[in-house]
Amino acid sequence: MDKKLESKRLFLYLALSFFLTWIVFFTYIITGHKWDGSNPRMEGLSALGMLIPVLAHVLTRWITKEGFPLTGKGSMMLGISLKNKKWMFYLFALFMPWIYFEIGHGLSLLIYPDLFDPEYYKVMGIAKNMIPLLPLAAIINGAIGSFAAFGEEGGWRGYMMPKLIELVGTKKAVFIGGIIWGVWHAPLTCVGHNFGLDYPGFPYLGILIMCVDCTFMGVMLTYITQKTNSIWPATIMHAVNNANPSILAVYINTERAAEVMPNPIVGFVILLIPTIVIGSICLVLLCREKGTI
Repeated sequence: MDKKLESKRLFLYLALSFFLTWIVFFTYIITGHKWDGSNPRMEGLSALGMLIPVLAHVLTRWITKEGFPLTGKGSMMLGISLKNKKWMFYLFALFMPWIYFEIGHGLSLLIYPDLFDPEYYKVMGIAKNMIPLLPLAAIINGAIGSFAAFGEEGGWRGYMMPKLIELVGTKKAVFIGGIIWGVWHAPLTCVGHNFGLDYPGFPYLGILIMCVDCTFMGVMLTYITQKTNSIWPATIMHAVNNANPSILAVYINTERAAEVMPNPIVGFVILLIPTIVIGSICLVLLCREKGTI
């Protein structure tokens, strides 16, 4: 491997990913806009931003004449194979977000029992008989509607992480990659996505927490990508994660959070604990297989 050439390719990829994303989002910020998830224009802009990493991937390969192999070492990892028990990692991708979200919401209720509201699902406009089906609906919607998630995973896991691992090793790569991915989200954090606008340390604390989230979520996504030599499990898992599968979530009165929590961002930190634990386990497994432990 020509490390100097690979470093140049990685730098070009990151420059394109950040420039093309930030020029759009920071233009939106300086014109005074804030995050509104109910606004179709904002949702559309967010989905557009998610497609930029894979666009940067394609542009980098084209500019540097790296080529576009679909499978194998150094490829775009677009192949699908269920052989040699690889199908297990597709199941991991489908169900793991439900597991860590459910555990996270359970921890929230254990630490702050006053958040429990047995009637809150009515406020959310959800029929009671539909509550047990919410995780399944999120999994199906995530698996089917994973086009935007492909935009991110086709770039971060399909290009950035393989190059980082080759250049600096697995352990350093997952932390560097997580910080890069988290900072890339900074424009959305600055307009109130995920954490809102009213918390101490805004927006820097939010960006820091996002980096932690992206690091440990990124470990899981990198692990299943490496195990299958394909970006599709990571794409599915990313999409299901974004669909927020959970039953307990409909019993958590978010309007009470400001009253019982010392900082609005605490709820997200609690929700992040299972991701950190599961991500740490995946990191150990990933490093063992790479021979770095």
